[in-house]
Amino acid sequence: MRAMLTMLGIIIGVSAVIAMVSIGQGAQASVQAQIQSIGTNLLFVSAGAQNVGGVRSGTGDTGTNTLTVEDLDAIKREVPSVSMVTPAVNARSQLVSGNMNWNTSVQGVSEQYPEVRKWTVQNGSFFTDADVRTAARVIVVGQTIADNLFPGSDPVGQTLRVANLPFTVVGVMARKGQDQQGRDQDDIAFSPYTTVQKKVLGSPRLQIGYASAISQDATYTAQQQITDLLRQRHKLTAAEPDDFSVRNMTDIAEAANATNNTMTILLACIASVSLLVGGIGIM
Repeated sequence: MRAMLTMLGIIIGVSAVIAMVSIGQGAQASVQAQIQSIGTNLLFVSAGAQNVGGVRSGTGDTGTNTLTVEDLDAIKREVPSVSMVTPAVNARSQLVSGNMNWNTSVQGVSEQYPEVRKWTVQNGSFFTDADVRTAARVIVVGQTIADNLFPGSDPVGQTLRVANLPFTVVGVMARKGQDQQGRDQDDIAFSPYTTVQKKVLGSPRLQIGYASAISQDATYTAQQQITDLLRQRHKLTAAEPDDFSVRNMTDIAEAANATNNTMTILLACIASVSLLVGGIGIM
């Protein structure tokens, strides 16, 4: 019995070490792949700010009205290290096609969204600047929505009802698959942010903006320049905290890696205890 328990302890310890290395390396590779697919020079500008564990992150709260389209226009106009900016407004809505319906996220963005987020359109096209200016009822759907609402047919040119209003499908995004948290990135639809504000949400509030730095090396410079500009525009004194948040992909990756490291440490503890028990048994 003693020999069996000793062997079991060593087996568990060795297995935990192998799992620790595999999970750690796999998680880091997944984070890096996710960043590369999104863009290493991407910045997130969020309305409101929140301190979690010493790390500041945007709340994106619909009740927080501290970020405006004018702020993002100013970033595009006055921050030399930023090449593109797009607003983003999130809504949850039931999409209806014939006798089928699908509850999903409808994100209001500008015509520059695919380029900023490095996400291509597979079929059809993205909407235009004219669609944004006129708040046109046009929509671009992810592959999951296309598969479920238009099985076996081309969605482009067909009509979807969003918030009981008819929208014309103008494009289908290329498939992305799941993100690191297992969420389906293709279960989403895009419409002009002006359309979502006026016809879906009925609110002018803006939750987040995506900014693209001119290069990866310019990311931290762009982050600081955006912060300085928004503090000036929001008339914040030196003693007042930011009422917004600016994050870059490196910060987000470090937070994700910190979570993965916690799991790795836990497995290391299990491995150490198991190997210690096995060693005592041998002695």
